[in-house]
Formats: sequence, C-alpha cells, structure tokens
Amino acid sequence: MYGRILVPVDGSETSRLGLKEAIELAKSLRARIRVVHIVNKLHSIASVELAADMVQALVDQLRSSGECILHDSVSAARAAGVEVDSRLIEAMGTEAGECIVEEATSWPADLIVCGTHGRRGLRRVLMGSDAEYVLRRSPVPVLMVRAPGVAEQP
Repeated sequence: MYGRILVPVDGSETSRLGLKEAIELAKSLRARIRVVHIVNKLHSIASVELAADMVQALVDQLRSSGECILHDSVSAARAAGVEVDSRLIEAMGTEAGECIVEEATSWPADLIVCGTHGRRGLRRVLMGSDAEYVLRRSPVPVLMVRAPGVAEQP
C-alpha cells in the first residue's frame, strides 16, 4: 500500500511530529522513508543587495543547517529500525511545496507525511502555505500532522 513515504523536514516541532508519525507508519507497514530538506530561503532576501561573499556564507550556513536536520531525521528513523535515505534539495527561489511535489513524483513516493503549522487567514497569505500547495498538487495521498492541542488559527 504505502511502501515509500516522503517526509519533508525543516527542523520545526511540527516537522519532527510529522517525521515521528511517518516512522510509526513505516514500522507498521514495513515501508521505507525518504526525508527531504529544501534550501530555498534566499528568495526572501533576493531584493537585498549583498556582497557575493555574504551570499555564499549564507548559502553555506543554510546548507549546513539542512544537513544537520537531515542527519538527525535519518538517525531517528534508523534508531526505530526503519529503512531511510535523505536528500538535500537546493532550490533557490522555488517554493518548498513545489519541490516536495516534484520529489514525490520523481522518487516516486506512495505517501507524503508532513507537519503543518495550521496557519489561516492573513498569516497564511503573508507567510505562504507549503502544506496547502502540497495538498492541492500532490500526485499521491498526503497526511498532515499538526501539533496536539493546536487549534486552527484565524
């Protein structure tokens, strides 16, 4: 049924909860997991003029942080006895949701499990919603995991 589970991780508490849920599913289904981290933060500072060395230092820091997040995620899955691999996707200027859907297609995943902050209204408009993009565009089923006790925010 679900033999390949794609799990986007960003280091947030909700993404850790999504990973935890994916690990439990993978254990019960004897499935494998692919954790992905998207390095795409530079699009938010694209209009700021920075020296090339400053931009490179920022990219290096984002990449290093992403590798640490992936390492921790892979370690958690392996500790649970789940087959896992990882992928750091560098997509400057591309939204994370788009990258997740592309990865789900190319890997190919049977299911996407991801944490969501549950933003609504103006906060969603201002901050965007990668989760909504994934839900609308995913070629496979999507399981959204929200932190316990977090009500939908206006």
